[in-house]
Amino acid sequence: MTPQQMRERIVRYGELKPCKTAFIDAHTPGSDQKENFTIIGGGVSESPDQHVHIAETPGFNIGAAGQPPKCRNSLHVHTTAEVFFVLKGRWRFFWGRHGDAGEVTLDEGDIINIPTGIFRGFENVGTDYGMIMAILGGDDAGGGVDWAPQVIEEASAHGLVLGDNKCLYDTKQGQTLPAGVKPMPVLSDEVLAAFPEFTAAQIVPNFVARYNDLMALSDQQPVQVIGANAVIPDRPGFDLDFISRESIPNRSYSVDKHEVLMVMRGHWRLRWDNGQNNGQNNGEAILAPGDTCAVPPGLSHSLEPSMSGEASLFRVYSNDDPAGATQLPPELA
Repeated sequence: MTPQQMRERIVRYGELKPCKTAFIDAHTPGSDQKENFTIIGGGVSESPDQHVHIAETPGFNIGAAGQPPKCRNSLHVHTTAEVFFVLKGRWRFFWGRHGDAGEVTLDEGDIINIPTGIFRGFENVGTDYGMIMAILGGDDAGGGVDWAPQVIEEASAHGLVLGDNKCLYDTKQGQTLPAGVKPMPVLSDEVLAAFPEFTAAQIVPNFVARYNDLMALSDQQPVQVIGANAVIPDRPGFDLDFISRESIPNRSYSVDKHEVLMVMRGHWRLRWDNGQNNGQNNGEAILAPGDTCAVPPGLSHSLEPSMSGEASLFRVYSNDDPAGATQLPPELA
């Protein structure tokens, strides 16, 4: 693979293109300053203004949310996986029908796999602009998102209407729903009553992994963070590993599946075989914090920190599992 081809598969943090009208709460006070990023795949955006950096979906989507302090993302629910890690800042994640069933505060490098089928939201509780990275199960991540009724109602009061075609219309700009398109109906009380309400004591031990713990576990080999037998046991349609300086593979390797590298800390040198030198690595790129790189199946490549100091990244693999509901532990099932 040529350097140019690989450059097209690297999305630099400094080149991310935000969308400020991605969701129904884009005009709602308290949520109207958030920025949404779609890095790999179509994501969950409801706006045609959303820029997609890499359209190919390897069985999952990669996105991000950037928010100033005290800005929050409104309550919504997914039918497929939504896994976050904090890239910058300090964030509060909360869940439940009204957002008061439980909450947890995460710091940089912490990760949470919010179970499918519960309403969730998040808020930047730090002092600076923050960024969280998201991994979404399935190729069509936008097909399984519903908003809490109060979110739809409040958005309408500020001019935004979500059609049943999953597209947004801004009545303050004179937009109307096209013929044949109706407003998205709110979930009925009967449907809402079926959503579980988990406490923090139930969610945090089973679905949160702390960065410092992952660093401690990675002194000999990559940590399986999400997978059938991982720190967070689940099969959401992808596997997730954590790699530090101490656990990098000491050789070139290739896999027959899509692999996405998401740098947390430090700078990493990625070398790969461009097919012109008998299989030896002869292409190179430096990946920085916040960069995302989509490595194609079968490409021989190697990783190593390019500088001294702390270095870590998350590695996402596609697998053959369907992107379905969270596998809850027996005590929560």
